[in-house]
Amino acid sequence: MANVITSPTYDPITTAKNLATNLVAAQKAALTAQSTDATSTSAALNSLKSAISTFQSAMSTMTSNKSVLSQAATFSNTAYGTGTAGPKAQPGTYSFFVEQLASAAQNSYGGLNNLDGASNTGTLKIQFGGTDTDALNIDLSTVAKNPDGTLSPQAIAAAINGDSKNNSRVTASIITIDGETQLVLTSNLTGKANAATFDTSGLADGTLKSALSNNVKPLVAAADAVVWLGGQGTGTKITQASNTFTNVTDVKMTFTKAMAAGDAPVTVTVATDSTTTIANVQAFVDAYNKLKGLMDSLADPGDPTKNVAPGIFAHDSGLNALRSSMNDALRVGIGGVSLVSYGITAQRDGSIALDSKKLTAKLAADPASLDKILGNNNLVNSSGVLGKLDAVLGQWSNITNGQITQRLAATDNLQKTLSKSMDRLNAQYDNAYSRFLDQFTRLQVLQEQMSKTADMFDAMFSNDKS
Repeated sequence: MANVITSPTYDPITTAKNLATNLVAAQKAALTAQSTDATSTSAALNSLKSAISTFQSAMSTMTSNKSVLSQAATFSNTAYGTGTAGPKAQPGTYSFFVEQLASAAQNSYGGLNNLDGASNTGTLKIQFGGTDTDALNIDLSTVAKNPDGTLSPQAIAAAINGDSKNNSRVTASIITIDGETQLVLTSNLTGKANAATFDTSGLADGTLKSALSNNVKPLVAAADAVVWLGGQGTGTKITQASNTFTNVTDVKMTFTKAMAAGDAPVTVTVATDSTTTIANVQAFVDAYNKLKGLMDSLADPGDPTKNVAPGIFAHDSGLNALRSSMNDALRVGIGGVSLVSYGITAQRDGSIALDSKKLTAKLAADPASLDKILGNNNLVNSSGVLGKLDAVLGQWSNITNGQITQRLAATDNLQKTLSKSMDRLNAQYDNAYSRFLDQFTRLQVLQEQMSKTADMFDAMFSNDKS
């Protein structure tokens, strides 16, 4: 019986691919793992950069507010006014009698129905407080005229409102009552010195001049605010154009209602606003814990028993040193007083917590020291906890030579190196594939030839009857 030679069953292309893949598989897996780790490192560094920036912004906000302490100016009767107090306000109680509120002048000018023939020659002046100081001069030659060439009250009002030197000091409007057109001139600032009135001496036209001079109706008289520090007639009289008073250091009081003779003065109490101060301190605590929480997740050692993978910086000594330095910064104290004295304490997991009751009690006894302990992160004059934290974090966040900038640059360079190595490995794969494909294609051809030869011999000897 003739020997049977079986034709090859393998595919040269598949075989070449498999052999070339196996040749570079170990190196490719190593490069891919390194690239994945570098990508994760870059993402983690950028997350840390963003978190540090957010925390530093929170510290800058506290610094820009000049004080974490919130002061309040509280009226004993809010019907008479409201107040606010800044960080420099000193605690105290003040009594005020509101004799008169400031008001803004408002006058109406009639007789404007018939301006036929009124000329646009001359200057219409608007005085404030009856003087020419900072007066508005409306050049009538620039005022838009009607199609028939006459002036209209609407055009005059538009010219007043649009004057470049007006600066919203006065508003002119047109009102028509029972068919009579009136131009209403309203001062936008209170007080006698801001009362706006027309001076028609510069007008050449008699019709317009007569209308604006002889048909004046005072609607609201201008008045200055009159407030007494203490009782009416017995205290200190304060007169000014505005209803908002700033006579008490860093305190703004706006009076809204006048009192009747014999009424008791309203009391304004300036003191620390514990509720808002607690909120300000809590905002700092929350911002710190948020940053620390991210750092903890990046440095988490993991737990194989619970199938918890370690963080990307689980064994990073630099990040651990940063966390330790931040914790040390919280311990800054002045004269034996620290954040702990104000109820800000470290927890077992390294985060911090606020005891609002302890903070409230300490604020009542010593409000000023809290600002001194917290300090500020101002680059020129940093101090306290905020200054220390900013200095520590700056070693990482500095855009020129900070740890994050350097590490991102190193990771970027590593990725470029890995990319070049992968390119070389891909070229190695291509060369190996081409070589294997050529070899196994020729082998396939040779086997096919051998198979045909065997078939020929089978045919020749298949008729041999011996």
